[in-house]
Parts: sequence; structure tokens; C-alpha cells
Amino acid sequence: MQSEFHDERVALLALLQTRPQRISWSKITEQIIDAGSATDVWNRLVPPTLTPPPNGSDPIDAAEQTISAWGEQGLRFVTFLDADYPAPLRGIHEAPPFLFIDGKSEPDDSAVAVVGSRKSSERGLAFARDVASALVGEGITVTAGLALGIDTAAHEAALHAGGRTVAVLPTGISQVYPKENQGLKARISETGLVISQFFPDAPPQKHTFLMRNATMSGYSRATVVVEAGEHSGARAQARMATEHGRPVILRRDVVDHNAWGKELADQPGVTIADTADDVVTTILGLIRSQELIDSTLRSLVEL
Repeated sequence: MQSEFHDERVALLALLQTRPQRISWSKITEQIIDAGSATDVWNRLVPPTLTPPPNGSDPIDAAEQTISAWGEQGLRFVTFLDADYPAPLRGIHEAPPFLFIDGKSEPDDSAVAVVGSRKSSERGLAFARDVASALVGEGITVTAGLALGIDTAAHEAALHAGGRTVAVLPTGISQVYPKENQGLKARISETGLVISQFFPDAPPQKHTFLMRNATMSGYSRATVVVEAGEHSGARAQARMATEHGRPVILRRDVVDHNAWGKELADQPGVTIADTADDVVTTILGLIRSQELIDSTLRSLVEL
């Protein structure tokens, strides 16, 4: 059984590395879910006569060696086939097929994203700190993207309050971006979790920031936007969260000073908060509502 599971992980990585027929990662993931086996998808898309590439190396052997090398480097490679893959990500569109993680993994983590501008105001920073401190005080994990500004304030406040925080990276797990947060990244991995959906040495690129925001939204029960301009990643995450069916909480200033904030505030599942207490009250209400729904569904199943 263990050997079969290992073979499945190897086949998944081989598919992602070779992308037969130029299929996207998300399509590969969908096909594996539909087939129930990465090995079956590999055998269908890459018949034995087509397996050897021009350089003569076998993709399956190469994938197996890569996974072994990652293990020797102390890197934790988690795929959507694994039991410890974060449960909240499983249900979102285009969930990452794998993650590299550093720290303590909690598959059923109850998290809320606190995001905003890198060039933030003092009021915005104070709001982010208050929200993060209050959330961890209620046993809720704070998720952010390790960026300067609001993200850093949220991570540090959660750590200072003795709570759990998760950093979702726009780079590979072996990279640090921005460099100023190298120490913060290390501190987060000691008591919380650092996540990357990219290969270990991947550098930051424009598209990786948006992919990071999508994963952060999917991992979290809700997204709190503290400050965000018209073209910010936080704005993109707010939109992604609504697409994921996740609640969005906008600080009043975001609505008052941005056209997109005013427009988004009218959407279902979006609320406005004036204070950190407003945010926490809204989040706790959402959690209680979801727990009631889950309890009702369990009761119906047991009938």
C-alpha cells in the first residue's frame, strides 16, 4: 500500500514536470481526481513507447529522484493525494496540486486572512495588529503573505499574542521575499506554518503573487482587507475570495477611498468593519453559522 502511494506521488510529479500534451497543472489535477489515480493518467497520456524523452532520462525515474532529493534536503512535499493536504484547499477551483510546507501542519486549520498594502498607513498597521491579536485570542489562525506592511503587522501581532500564523509565499519555500522578512519567516515556521505552491527555488514573478493570493483565499475561512489600492494584490484576493464562496470583510477606509471597494461592498458575503471588534464579531458569527450547518448535515446523514 505504501509503495502504491509512493508511486502515485511520483506519477503526479512526473505529470506536472513534463505536462504531456501541454496540459495545464489544473487540468492534470482534474484528470487525476476523475480517474482516481495519477499512475493511470500517466499511462494514458504517456504510452510506454513515448516515455523516453530526447535526453534519454526517464521522467518517472527523474521524478522519483527529485522527491528523494527534496526529502534529503529536509523539504516537506505534500500533494493533494496526501491526508495532510489542507482540507480547505480541496474544494476550491484550481487548487494547487502540491505544497511545500515548513512548520506545523493542521489539515483542518481554522484561519482568516488579514491582507493589505505594502505601503500602509499607521492607522492601517494598527488595525491589522488589533485584528490579528483578537483573532488568535479566539483560537483562530491568522493567514498573510509575508509581504511588508499589513501582512508583516498581522504576522507579528499574531506571534506576539502567542497565536498561530500561516505565511503563504509567492516564491519557492527555499526563497525569502522580501529579504527583510527572513527572520520573520523563520519565527513563523517554529510555531505556525509556511506554505509554498511552487518548486523550492522558484523566484517571485508577477503571476506568482496572484497565485499566492488565490491559495491564501482558499486556505482561509474569510479574508479581511485592511488597506488596498486599485491595483493591489489584496484587491485581487478579495475578488478571488468571493469566487471561492468565502466571506470578505472590508475595513471602512477601503470602501470610502476606493471605487472597487464601494462596488465590492454591495456583493453578497461582503461586510464592512469600522473596528477590529467588528471584524472578530463578524468572523465568530460566520464560524457559528457554519458549525450549525455542519451539525445539521451530520444529523441528516445519521437519520
